[in-house]
Amino acid sequence: MRIPRHIARSPSARAQRGMSLLEIIIVIVLIGAVLTFVGSRVLGGADRAKANLAKSQVSTLAGKIEQYQMDTGSLPGKLDDLVAQPGNANGWLGPYAKAAELKDPWGHPVEYRVPGENGAFDLVILGKDGQTGGDSYNTDVKYEQ
Repeated sequence: MRIPRHIARSPSARAQRGMSLLEIIIVIVLIGAVLTFVGSRVLGGADRAKANLAKSQVSTLAGKIEQYQMDTGSLPGKLDDLVAQPGNANGWLGPYAKAAELKDPWGHPVEYRVPGENGAFDLVILGKDGQTGGDSYNTDVKYEQ
């Protein structure tokens, strides 16, 4: 029994044609647009995460200041007193914080004021721009006593 063989024809020149330069450029532009859109969403998520981190950082740092006060009987004169024992701090059981914890998620120093406006002390993170006021990711994050 013989199986007939079909002779495969080579595709015509039109069917073998690749993509033109214009089609390649269009595909590259579309890929760039998609990457730009996705990138802006990812980077926006990073700022949102840093803003949430700033809120929790203020609360955590306030707890460390209160622990310092319970141990020594007074508030620290500056935030650096949480990291290294000041000369006048009897009962200091620190370090209460690491030096990196005294900077906000954007790398700006956390503001500490004694006495505070509405309590014994104020803690303020100035947001992404590092300046007073602002909105969105630039807004100030304050410790509320």
